[in-house]
Amino acid sequence: MKLAYFDCFAGAAGDMIVGALLDAGLEIDRLRAELAKLKLPGCSVSAEKVRRAALAGTKFTVAVGPAGQPNRHLADIVAIIEAADLPPRAAERAKAIFARLAEAEGRVHGTSPEHVHFHEVGAVDSMMDVVAAAVGMELLGIDKLICSPIPVGSGTVIAAHGVLPVPAPATAELLKGFPTAEPEAPPRSGELTTPTGAAVLTTLAERFGPMPAMEIAAVGYGAGSRDPRGRPNLLRVLIGAESGAGAADTVVELSANLDDCTGEVLAATVEKLLAAGCADAWCTPIYMKKSRPAWMLSVLCPPGEVQRAEQIIFAETTTLGIRRRVCGRSKLGRRHVTVETRYGAIRVKVGSLDGREMTASPEFSDCQAAAEAHGAAVKDVIAAAVQAYRQRPD
Repeated sequence: MKLAYFDCFAGAAGDMIVGALLDAGLEIDRLRAELAKLKLPGCSVSAEKVRRAALAGTKFTVAVGPAGQPNRHLADIVAIIEAADLPPRAAERAKAIFARLAEAEGRVHGTSPEHVHFHEVGAVDSMMDVVAAAVGMELLGIDKLICSPIPVGSGTVIAAHGVLPVPAPATAELLKGFPTAEPEAPPRSGELTTPTGAAVLTTLAERFGPMPAMEIAAVGYGAGSRDPRGRPNLLRVLIGAESGAGAADTVVELSANLDDCTGEVLAATVEKLLAAGCADAWCTPIYMKKSRPAWMLSVLCPPGEVQRAEQIIFAETTTLGIRRRVCGRSKLGRRHVTVETRYGAIRVKVGSLDGREMTASPEFSDCQAAAEAHGAAVKDVIAAAVQAYRQRPD
C-alpha cells in the first residue's frame, strides 16, 4: 500500500498539492491528458520549476481563456466529472471533495449544499486543482493519505464576497475537528491555507499528526504563488510505504459528566458512538457536586468525526456541555493473520514494532461466532486459535 504524507509547514492550497505531486514524479503529460477529459474550453495547465526562499519546487498553473467560465452549482460540477471517464477512484475522490466544499459553503451562507452558488471554489482553476489532485494521486498509485496539522495564517483576505477574516469562513468550517498549527517560520499574517487545499486534505486524509514510520521513495515540493521573505511558500509531500514500525496519529477525546442519565441510555449511547466510527467509548463512575454518584462518558474519535460524535452525545444524553482534548497517540503496526482451527477459520490480530512482533490476539467476535456455531466454550476457541497461530508455518 502506497502512502503519501503531506507536510503543511507553510500551509496548503490546491495548486500546491498538485505541484507537490508533480515534483514527486507525477508526469505532467499524463495529468494533462486526464484533465482534457473534463472538456472545459479555453483551459490549459502547465508546470514549471521555481524557487521559494532558496528551496526549489514545482508550480502548477491553470490558464483560462479570455471568455472565462460560468459559476457552477455542485450538480454541474458532479455532472462534468461523471462525464469525463476519469479513473473511478479519482472521480469518487474529486466528487467527495466538492461535496465537502458544498457542505462548508452551505453552512457559511445558510443554504443547502445543492443550492450553493460556487464562486471561487467553483471557478475553473479550483475545479482543475481538485480534479488534478485526485487524478494525480491515482496516477501515482497513492492508496493512503496522512497529513500534518494545518497552519491557517492570520489577518484578512480579499475574496469574492469582500474582505474576509483568516481563516476564510469556508476554510474554518472545513477544518472543524481537525488539528491546526502555527507556521514554522514567520511571517504569520495572510492566508496560508485556502478552502480548496483544506477540502482536499480533510476529505482524503485518513488521519492527521506527525509523519508516520515509512520507507520514503519520493519527495516533492509544491509552490504557492507568493514568495514571502523568511518562509518557503511550499507544501511538501513524502511518498512511500508505511514501515512495520509503530505508527503515531492524533485523536480527540470527548468527555461529559452525567448525574441524571440512566445506565440504559448510556449503554445505548456508547453503542451508537462505536457504530459511528469512534475508536473507543467508555463510562467511568465519578462523584459530582452535592456528592451525587455520576458517570463520565469518554469517547476517542478521529478529528474528522468530532462533530458527528458530539451530535450523538447531545442527542442521546442529558449533558449540556462536552469537553475536548487533542491527544497524540502511539500505535503498534497492525495486521491480521487467519488461522484454521477445528472450529473454523479465526482471524488473529498481530501488533508489531520496528518489524518485531509484540502481541497476537484472536479476534473475539470470530471466536464467539465459532463457539456458538459449534456449541463450544469461547475460551476453548480462543485457546485453539492461539495454538494454531503459534504452530503456523513461517
